[in-house]
Amino acid sequence: MDGHIPVLAAEVLQHLQPERGGLFVDCTVGLGGHARALLDGGATRLIGLDRDEEALALAKEALAAWRDRVELVHADYRAIDAVLDARGVTLVDGALADLGVSSLQFDAPGRGFSFQRDEPLDMRMDRGGGETAADLVARSTERELADAIFAYGEERFSRRIARALVDARREAPVDTTGRLASIVRRAIPRRGYMRIDPATRTFQALRIWVNRELEGLDRFLEAAARRLRAGARLVVITFHSLEDRIVKHTFRALEHSRDAAVKVLTKRPVVAGDDELRRNPRARSAKLRAAERLA
Repeated sequence: MDGHIPVLAAEVLQHLQPERGGLFVDCTVGLGGHARALLDGGATRLIGLDRDEEALALAKEALAAWRDRVELVHADYRAIDAVLDARGVTLVDGALADLGVSSLQFDAPGRGFSFQRDEPLDMRMDRGGGETAADLVARSTERELADAIFAYGEERFSRRIARALVDARREAPVDTTGRLASIVRRAIPRRGYMRIDPATRTFQALRIWVNRELEGLDRFLEAAARRLRAGARLVVITFHSLEDRIVKHTFRALEHSRDAAVKVLTKRPVVAGDDELRRNPRARSAKLRAAERLA
C-alpha cells in the first residue's frame, strides 16, 4: 500500500489548518494518508479511528514516525463521543471523516468489495462480526433486495436484479463476487455503450447495506460538530450522492440551529482538480464539505 494517495489532501489541510497545532481526530484513519499530512502540517496530537483492524495495522506503520503523538483506536466513526470521553477529551481542534472505501478494502484479495476478482462475497469493513453480503443475499426477500439495491445503489433495474438473485440462489448460493456480478450483468438490458460496469451500483448498494454506511451519519456529524472548540473545523469527504446529500443537509441544519453556532465553509462541494485526477483517478467522485465552529 506504499502507493496510497489520500484524496483532496491539499484541500483537507487548507480547511483544517493543522499549522495552528492542537488535537485532531481522523475519524476514518484508513491507511493513514490524511493523518500523515495533518501531522506533517503541524498537528500536535492525533487520534485515529477505524473499524477495519487491517487498515489500523497499516496506519500504525505509516505513522510510526509520529508514534508518540498518535493514538489509533479500533472503533466506528459514529462512536466519536465514546472514544473521546474515554480519553477525557472534551473539545478538539479539528476533525476529519473520509467516508470512502479504503484502497486496502478495494485492492486486498479476499475482502469481496470488487468484481475485479472472483472471491468470497464479504464486503464487511469490520470483519470481527456481523453479516456478510453473501448472508444478506441469502436471507433477504426479493422485495428487501430490490428496495436496498434501489435505495443504496440508485439502480433503476433493482427489481429485475432482485428477481434474478432470488432465482439464482435456488440453484446455488450467491456467495462470490464473480457470481453476483454475472447475475447482475445478465439481469440488466444492454443498450449500447455503458459508462460503468452494470454491476457497479448493486455492489455499492450491498456494501452500504452491509456496513450501515448511511445509518447514523447525521448524528455523527452533529456529535463531531459539538466536539469542536471555537474556530475548529470539521471536514467530510464523500464518494456518492447519498452520503453527500446527508452531509449537505446536516451542515445546513446545524448552521441554522440556534444551539450549534456552526458556519458552513463550502456552499458547494470541493472536488479534485485535473492534476489530482491524473495522479489519482479514484478522486473523481470525491466531494469535500467543511464547517467551522463559531462559539
